[in-house]
Amino acid sequence: MSHKDTNDVVKQYNPADMTEMGKEQEGRSDHWEVRTQERAYAFLPELEIQEKNRYGQPIDLVDYTGQPAGRPMYINENPSVGSNPNRNKQHGFFFTADNCIGCHACEAACSEKNENPPHLAFRSVGYVEGGSYPDYKRMNISMACNHCDNPVCLKGCPTRAYTKHVEYGAVLQDPQTCFGCGYCTWVCPYNAPQLDPIKGQVSKCNMCVDRLEVGLKPACVSACVGNALDFGVVEQTPHNREQCKTDIPGFPTTDITHPNIRFQQTRTMPDEMTRTDSMPVKYHKDEKGNYKPMVDQKVGKAKSWNFGKLNSRENPLVLFTLFAQAAFGLFATIFLGALLGVEPLQAFVASDMWVATGALTAGMTGFALLMSVTHLGKPLRFYRGFNNLRYSPMSREGFGLAMFAAGAGLNMLLSLPTNQTFIELTGLNLPDLTSAATGAGLFAVVAGIGGLFYMFKCYRIKARPFWNHWQTGTSFAGNALSIGALFAGVVVISTGLFVGVSQEMIAVATSFFSSVFVAGLILEAIGLIGHHKDMNSAEHEGAASHYVQQTTFGKTYVLRNVLLGLNIVASLGLIIATAVGYEIAFVLLIWLALGGLQFFTAAIGRALFYILVIPTTMPGAFFWKNKGFEQHARDIGLADNPATGVAPDLH
Repeated sequence: MSHKDTNDVVKQYNPADMTEMGKEQEGRSDHWEVRTQERAYAFLPELEIQEKNRYGQPIDLVDYTGQPAGRPMYINENPSVGSNPNRNKQHGFFFTADNCIGCHACEAACSEKNENPPHLAFRSVGYVEGGSYPDYKRMNISMACNHCDNPVCLKGCPTRAYTKHVEYGAVLQDPQTCFGCGYCTWVCPYNAPQLDPIKGQVSKCNMCVDRLEVGLKPACVSACVGNALDFGVVEQTPHNREQCKTDIPGFPTTDITHPNIRFQQTRTMPDEMTRTDSMPVKYHKDEKGNYKPMVDQKVGKAKSWNFGKLNSRENPLVLFTLFAQAAFGLFATIFLGALLGVEPLQAFVASDMWVATGALTAGMTGFALLMSVTHLGKPLRFYRGFNNLRYSPMSREGFGLAMFAAGAGLNMLLSLPTNQTFIELTGLNLPDLTSAATGAGLFAVVAGIGGLFYMFKCYRIKARPFWNHWQTGTSFAGNALSIGALFAGVVVISTGLFVGVSQEMIAVATSFFSSVFVAGLILEAIGLIGHHKDMNSAEHEGAASHYVQQTTFGKTYVLRNVLLGLNIVASLGLIIATAVGYEIAFVLLIWLALGGLQFFTAAIGRALFYILVIPTTMPGAFFWKNKGFEQHARDIGLADNPATGVAPDLH
C-alpha cells in the first residue's frame, strides 16, 4: 500500500490509510498519531456545511472572530497543526434519544481516555421516565459539555481558565490555571464542569480535540453501542436521521448559552416525565409539545427542622457574605451619618475611636475575604481571582471589596494627624488631612457599593432560578443595613457611655442606628414576600427549591420569618422607647439583644440560601449523580470506599 501525504490522507478520511499513517508516524513528535484499528464509523464524515447556525452565528469561526486559521493548539505540548478540513468550524454533538440503551459505554470511554477518577465523569447518562404499565417509557440522556456559542463558564470564571477556541469551537479549560472556586459549576446549566474535591480544581470535557485533529470523532461517540451519539460540524444532520432539534425532555432552555448539541427523539412520550434521581423536579408537556420543568412533590408536605443539614461546604461563603456586608454597613452608616450632620456621629468620627473603627472595618473585610479564600480548592492561588475583571462578577466582587478595605484603611491613616492620642504618642504635628480623609472615605463607600453590587450579580444566575431573583439583592442590602447598624451601634453607643457622653446624644445615636436597623429588616422582609409569591407561582427549579424550603426545612423557614417579624416590631418599639425617654441602659440592652437575634436570623437565612438552590442540571440517577444515593452512601459508610465513586468533601 502506498503512503500518502498526511494532509491528503486526513482530508479523505480513509480508515485503512489512517491506520498505515499511524504506523508510519509512530515515534515522531511533529505529527499527530492515529491509533491503529480505528473503525470506519469513528471517522468524521464529509457532509454539506451550512453558513450559519440556528442562532444566526456563522459556523466558520475564522470569519466570525477574525482570528487566523492554522494555529497550533499545543495539545499535550505537540505543536503540530491538524489537517482536518473543517478545523475552524463550530462542531457539536448529536444525540438520538431513541437509540440510547443506557449502557454507559460513552461514560466509560470518556473516563478511560481522560483518566478520570471514579468520582468524576465528564459525560454522564441520566434518564426520565413516565407512564404506567403496560405503557411505561424511559428516555435516556447522555450529556457532556456542549461547547456553547455563549459559554457562561468562560465569562464567570475569575481566573480566565476557559478559552473558546476558533479550532472546532471547543471551550477548553485549564485545570492548572483554575483555583477551584467552583463558580463555573454554578453558572453552567448542564453540569459540565466537574469540581474535584480531592485535587481542588475543575476539569471538563475537551471535545477530544486531539482526535479531531486527525479526523476522528470523540471517544464517547466512537464507543456508543447503539449509535445514539454522533458528532460533526454543527447543524449537520447525520446520515439516517430526520430531526435536528435543540430541546428534549429534561434539557434546560437553550436561551442561556446557545449550546452546540442537537437531538432526535421521535418516539411519543407521556405528557409527564419524572426524574429518577432525588431532585423534586418533573417535566410536563405544554400545548406546543415542549416539556417544561415543574415541582415534583417527592417528599410530601410535612414540615421538618433539619438544622443539621444547614451545615455544608458553603459555610465559608455564609461567613464571607455576612461579614463583608456587615463591614460595609458598619463603615458606611457611621461615615455617611456624620456627613449628613448626625451630631453624635460627627463627634465620634472626630474622636480617637474612629481610627479604631477603620481598623475594625478593614479587619472584618479581611476576615470575610479570608473565608472566601478558604472556600477555594487551591487557596494559595487566590490572587488569580482578579484575572477576569472584564467579564466575571466574582472578580469584580473581590476587587470592589478589596478597594473598600483599602479605602477604609486609608481613611483611618489620613485621620491620624487630627487624632489626639496619635499626636501625644508621636509628638508629630502633621498637616490637617481631613478633606483627604473624607475623600478616602467616599472612595471606600463607592467601592463597597460596587463590591456588594457584584456580589449580588454573582448570584443572578439563570441556571439557578432560586437565586436569580431581585430578592437576593434585598437580602444582601438588608443585611448590610441591619447587621452593619448593629456593629456600628455597639461601637458608637458603648464608646459614648464609656466617655460620659450626654444621655441626649446617646439617644440620638440610638434612634439613628435603630432606624437604619429596621430599614434593613423591612427591606429584607419585602424581598422575602416577593420571592415567596413568585416561587409559589413559578414552574421551574426555583419553585422546586422553594418547595424543599417549605417542607424539608419548613419549620426552620417559619422560624426565620417569625424572628424577622419580631425583630421588626421590637425595633420599632425601640425607636419609640428612645424617643419618649426610657432609661438608656435598658434601651441599649434591648438593642444588643435584637442585634444578636438578627445575626442569628441572618445566618439561618443565608445557610438556607446556599443549601436550597436546585440548578437546571440534566437528570442523573447513576450513583454519584443522584444526591439521594450519595447521602445514603455516606450514611451507611459506602462512601468510604473510593470505588463507589463518591468523593469525600475535602475542601
